[in-house]
This record gives sequence, C-alpha cells and structure tokens, in this order.
Amino acid sequence: MPANNRDDIRRLRAALTRWYRRHSRDLPWRRTTDPYAVWLSEIMLQQTRVATVIPYYERFLRKFPTIPALARAKPDDVLKAWEGLGYYTRARNLPAAARRVAADFDGRVPRSVRELRRLPGIGRYTAAAIASIAFGLDEPVLDGNVTRVLSRLFAIRKDVSLPATRRGLWELAESLLPKGKASLFNQAMMDLGATVCVPRRPACARCPLRAVCRAAAKGIQDKLPVKRKAKPVPHYEIGAAVVRRAGKILIAQRKPEGLLGGLWEFPGGKREPDETLEECAVRETHEETGVTAKVLRPLAIVKHAYSHFRITLHAFECRYLSGRPRALGCAAWKWVAPEDLKRYAFPRANRKIIEAIDLEAVEHRAKAGRCRSAALRRRQPGAADLHAQCDHGGNDGDGDMRQSG
Repeated sequence: MPANNRDDIRRLRAALTRWYRRHSRDLPWRRTTDPYAVWLSEIMLQQTRVATVIPYYERFLRKFPTIPALARAKPDDVLKAWEGLGYYTRARNLPAAARRVAADFDGRVPRSVRELRRLPGIGRYTAAAIASIAFGLDEPVLDGNVTRVLSRLFAIRKDVSLPATRRGLWELAESLLPKGKASLFNQAMMDLGATVCVPRRPACARCPLRAVCRAAAKGIQDKLPVKRKAKPVPHYEIGAAVVRRAGKILIAQRKPEGLLGGLWEFPGGKREPDETLEECAVRETHEETGVTAKVLRPLAIVKHAYSHFRITLHAFECRYLSGRPRALGCAAWKWVAPEDLKRYAFPRANRKIIEAIDLEAVEHRAKAGRCRSAALRRRQPGAADLHAQCDHGGNDGDGDMRQSG
C-alpha cells in the first residue's frame, strides 16, 4: 500500500498542516514540553476518551508531579488516583516504569523508541508518540484514529487487525511523515481521526484531505476500515457479600496480576451452575477470606460492561458468623468502617454499590432523627400519644464483582 504520488503527498501534508493550525484541540498535555507529562497522557489515552482523561490527568499530575514522586509512590495511592479510569494494568505499570527511568536513565525519560520500549507498559505506538511529540523525532504513529484515516485515504480494503495489514499501515504512516515535523503531523492525524474522520458518518464535507481521499472518491468511506466481526460478548452473574461485624465491613484486595489487580472489592465471584446467587456470595467469601457469613437480604444490583464481557453483580447484606479472616484467594483483607471505604481504590461496579451504602446511611440517619423528634413530642405536656416504631437496625451494604471468578 505505497504512498507513491509525491504531489498528492505534498498536498496532503500542506492541507493537513493548515487545518491543524486552525482546528487543533486545546489539550492540557499540549501546553507543556515535559516528556513525563506527554508520557502520562499517552498512557491514559490508551483505550480511553480524551474527555474522560483530562480530569484524571490533571489530578494525577498534582499528586505525582515528577518522575521521582511517581517512583516513590505506594501502589495503593497510584491505584486510588487511577480509580474509575479502567485498564488498571496501566496504573500498575506507571510507577514500575518510573523506577526503571530513575535507575537506568538518570531520572530522565529516554528519547529513542528502542529505549522507551524497555519501560513497562510502553509498546510500539506509545513509544513512537512520546519520541515524536516530546522529542520531535521522526517517528510515525499508528493508533485507532490514524488507522481509520489511512484506511480511508488509501481505500484499504484489507482487515486492519491482520499483522500484514498493520505492517503495511506502519510503512504508509512513515512514508507520509514530513521530516522534522513529526510532532505536528502525528497530532494532526490523530485530531483529524478524532473530530472529522470519525468511525460513523465521517464529516467528509469539511475534511481538509477530501481532495486526495480515495474512499471518498469511491463513496466507500462508511465501509472502512475493514475489521473482523466481533465475537459474542459473554455475560456472567456475580454474587458478592457485604459482610458486617462490629460496625465494619470486610473488603478484600485482588491479587496484583490479572484483571483489576491490586484493587479492593467485596468478596464475591461468578455463580457456579446450580448455585443460587446467595450461595455464591457465601461460598466466594469463605474461599477468599476464610470467613463464614449469612445472607440477610439483597442490597443492590449493578450491570457493568468490560471490553470482552459483561456482568450483572448482585450484592447481598451479610452477617459475620465465624472464621478468622485470611488472605486465601486474595492478596489482603481489612475490616473497614463504611465512611472509610472512599479511602480505598475500588472498581467502578463496586463504587456503585458504595453509593448504595452511603444512601442507606443517609436514610438511616434521617429515620433515627424522626424517631428522636417523635420521642421529644411525646414528652411534651398535652401532646398526643404518638407511637413511632423506629428500627435502628438498618445496615449499609456494598458489593463488587469479581469478573474473573
């Protein structure tokens, strides 16, 4: 898939540069030349929308403003700063990479793609983006946006997920790159894919490259890029236990490897065949922590989707019965006061259940207040004989899912 028409390439570069100078997005990581900030932004932007990333990026930099600060950070603190952004392997890799930079590169982000790829969590695209944007090196990039733009510009009808097609796209991106202007050109291609050459109904009428776009000329832009059909997404039913004892709730920390590694959750997991959700919650709690609990009532139901599967999480309010907590199927465990749950990093579905806990606590306090008011009125001379039945046994609950069982 060579870009062999030099006139078209010159026109493409010139048109794209003019468009970018007028329409580039004002993003916080574009207001700095700090390689660490560029690196952080590229890691956060993996599989994540720009609008979602911006507040996380700004908070993260305030908490960990330098590479040494990140290298010294406790894993739980990094995960808490990342909480809700998803794809948590990125958060675990960042401090590991910062420590590698401190040890092997004198605390400075390495410049070359080869050296950047030695850092945990940095692959070919991210290394090229950092090298070109932070250091101005002539390195092409190929993310989802650039892949889509190139597929349409050159009417590529091959599956873009195939290795051979990917290699060809990398070569094509490199052939278009203007020497000495990789930073501007790469970001312009990304912005064009994000704002004009979008996945559905691309805005061809206002595209600066329409005159050289082969897909637009053939009217096939909506059919590109070609991708293999996605496999059916499996769905799992999850049972989770919110176990209370002496006013505190039992939480477990997931093992560092794998999905959601290092995050805290309420003990639980996938329902086995011929098992009720209540039985699942009790079994998983015992397998993970050695604690035996009794289900009191349903607490909340949360539906959540991940990249390759969906879950319905059923959280149950439970009473502690017996057993000394141990880290059997988890990395650690803690008894935590409900108001302190916010100090720990939980997956998104867990945080939905924490919201239910907070709401129950508010309702319980309001009910207790009404009972106290009624009691005061009964004590007043001549007041009607009020009989308020106040149940002070309301429990708060929270749950999360264990998506991987």
